[in-house]
Amino acid sequence: MALTDRAILQIKDMIVTGELAPGDRLPPEKELAERLGLSRSSMREAVKALEMIRVLDVRRGDGTYVTSLEPRLLLEAMSFVVDLHDDDSVLEIFAVRRILEPAATAMAARRIAPDDVAALRELLGAIGDDADVESLVAHDLAFHGTLVAAAGNSYLASLVDTLSSDTMRARVWRGLTQQGAVPRTLAEHRAILDAVERGDADLAHALAVAHIGGIEQWLADAARRR
Repeated sequence: MALTDRAILQIKDMIVTGELAPGDRLPPEKELAERLGLSRSSMREAVKALEMIRVLDVRRGDGTYVTSLEPRLLLEAMSFVVDLHDDDSVLEIFAVRRILEPAATAMAARRIAPDDVAALRELLGAIGDDADVESLVAHDLAFHGTLVAAAGNSYLASLVDTLSSDTMRARVWRGLTQQGAVPRTLAEHRAILDAVERGDADLAHALAVAHIGGIEQWLADAARRR
């Protein structure tokens, strides 16, 4: 095992065992390297790697801290991965979203708070069929994010959110706009919310599958046309 990998695992163990908690400051680099029996260069590379995946926060002139370790933070890099992959891989990623998001939508139907319903109604009332792509992307992000968060599972919400990056959303809405499919897509949002508000988890699940499946089919068709 490379020394840098060993350093990463040892810092991870310190977090897992509770020796380092979210928000804690790590010992100085020299002290930690000596304690773990590693060179300072290996320790430095390990810290850089853990900073990249948002486990550690390096504050210049202050020290290195464990982040909040919230799922949203730790899964942030996945949206970057989505942007980097080709159409075939994106379709596989979207298939995962088609499994997870309807489940989250059904969960939301069983427990959504009136304030969340009101927020979703406001989002739908604020967007029109003639909105530009930038506004549609912002709406889509807020609508799906609020709906999935209402399921009450932060890990599930973070996974769903990272499976569709802003870049991918912009590409989809640009295509839907060009095809005149925006009214239908927004109508699907309204139908999903109606089912969620009524507490009909089965219908909410089915509508979410159809909605995401339709986008997935559009992506597949777009890939074939290339």
